[in-house]
Amino acid sequence: MDSLLEEEDEEVPAVVGKRRKRRRRRSPSAQAALQPPLCLPFLPQLPVSSNEHKLNFTKSKEVCLRYIQDALLQKQWKRAAEFLTCYVEALEKDYSREHIGPSEMIWRIGTEILWHHSQSSMKEFSCFMEQMKTLGVKRYLKVCLEHVFHLLCNGQIDEAYQNLSLAESWRFGEQTAIQDKEMKLIQAYRGLLDYHNWSKQKNILLENGEDGFSDLAVEQEMHGYFRKAAVNLKEIIKIPGVWDVFVKCYVDLLEFYGDHNEAHQVLNEYAYNSKFPANPNAHVYLYQFLKRQGESKKSLISALKILHDIVPSHELMIDFNTMLQKSKKRKKRRLGLEVIFTALDYAGWKENAKAWSCLARQMKQIVISEKHLDWIKQEWNSRKDWWPAFHFSRYLAKRNWQENKNLSYEKALVAGILLGKDCKYFKYVSHQGCKAQLKRFRMLKKFVNRHNLVYLRISGPPDSSVQP
Repeated sequence: MDSLLEEEDEEVPAVVGKRRKRRRRRSPSAQAALQPPLCLPFLPQLPVSSNEHKLNFTKSKEVCLRYIQDALLQKQWKRAAEFLTCYVEALEKDYSREHIGPSEMIWRIGTEILWHHSQSSMKEFSCFMEQMKTLGVKRYLKVCLEHVFHLLCNGQIDEAYQNLSLAESWRFGEQTAIQDKEMKLIQAYRGLLDYHNWSKQKNILLENGEDGFSDLAVEQEMHGYFRKAAVNLKEIIKIPGVWDVFVKCYVDLLEFYGDHNEAHQVLNEYAYNSKFPANPNAHVYLYQFLKRQGESKKSLISALKILHDIVPSHELMIDFNTMLQKSKKRKKRRLGLEVIFTALDYAGWKENAKAWSCLARQMKQIVISEKHLDWIKQEWNSRKDWWPAFHFSRYLAKRNWQENKNLSYEKALVAGILLGKDCKYFKYVSHQGCKAQLKRFRMLKKFVNRHNLVYLRISGPPDSSVQP
């Protein structure tokens, strides 16, 4: 960006005035205050040939666009608006000589300026959007969608719904067919607002409780919104894509009216159809639905297994580990250990007390039974070079003890099993626990000392380079 600004400093004086010496860069606010009055490098109106005019106009346009870009990057919204105004005026003056179609650029730059400008209002924004809709029919529906998003961000839901309805009725020859995808989105967002209205009526109905004439009117209105929302939401989720919000709303509608089979089918399709992009949320929604319906553990595990393959650090991995640990099948319990070890590889899980509790509980069971120590060894082999510094340093022992004693207890148990009684994390926490006369920490220390040989079997000969 510095080179771009330096080019501007060299080009502007050649057109506007005498060459100035290059000065040191100032802060954006100081620079804005010291910048000269608006003076764009438009060329004098002299008789020129067609080719010369094109060359001169192109050069002026490029320099002006660089000024706009610079103002946007420095968040000088007022100055950017001035440059954009002059840019549009220049295009209008030159329109008779050469057809230029910069409407998308004007739309995107203008939208950015109006969104951030301190003196901009929603009324001005809407006026600008209406102008952009008429400026280029090829982007009509995209502009409509962006207008709707801004209205929703400002809480103007009724106005947004009106705009969606108008956009849905828009027709312009072959352009209507070309913008079919945008039209589907228009319909989908209208369905989303119908769902919003349905949800409001549902809450009113649930609050009133007793049946009556007023409740009957509310229920009829609610069913009307349901029908309109269901039609549009159902259509958009047939198209391969990521439609999380639409799927959730459609499933909510189906569940409320007891159509659980249809809801299950929709979620299955969304999660397992190979035409749709891989989407962790699709499996989360399926799992949550199955859980609400009281489906079997096998079905729940199947849904979470795929989620684990896509996002092994997802928060639902604790649920997954818990179900796997309770399984009677050795293969699933082995997978459960792998799941929780893998989750704790991620920094976001370092201080998750539930995760450490799950790992500590399963490891303690294995150590007591002296069965499947090879499971722990297999998981530890790929981690023993970095987990001690990542999880079990003396610094972390002090911090965990001060902030969360339950967390420090679970981690100390794991550290003692994996690194033995001489591990700095275990020694610090167990010492502090005994000093505070906490019974479970005394029992923790006895447990690790009694099973210290397990550490040798898991880790082999101690490696001083690994010890924290």
